[in-house]
This record gives sequence, C-alpha cells and structure tokens, in this order.
Amino acid sequence: MVRFVNDLAEAIYDLFKFIIRSLCYLVAGMIMVGVPMYMIVWLFGMFQ
Repeated sequence: MVRFVNDLAEAIYDLFKFIIRSLCYLVAGMIMVGVPMYMIVWLFGMFQ
C-alpha cells in the first residue's frame, strides 16, 4: 500500500512538473518573440 501511494505521488509530481515546465517554455517563447516584435512595430510607428 505504501508503494502504491508513493508511485501515485511520484506520478502526480511528474505530471505537474511537466505542465509547469511546458508553461514556462511557452511564456519564455512568447517573451522572446513578442518583445522584439513589439520593438520593431514601435520603431516603425515612430516614422509614420
């Protein structure tokens, strides 16, 4: 019974770790793409 609970806790931990890591990669990608794109649009907006 203890082994089952331990395996279940480890599976839940791995699932949450996967979800959090995926969200972090998504946010990092959005920042890496969004900030330079915003700066380019802002720069072109200054010349209008």
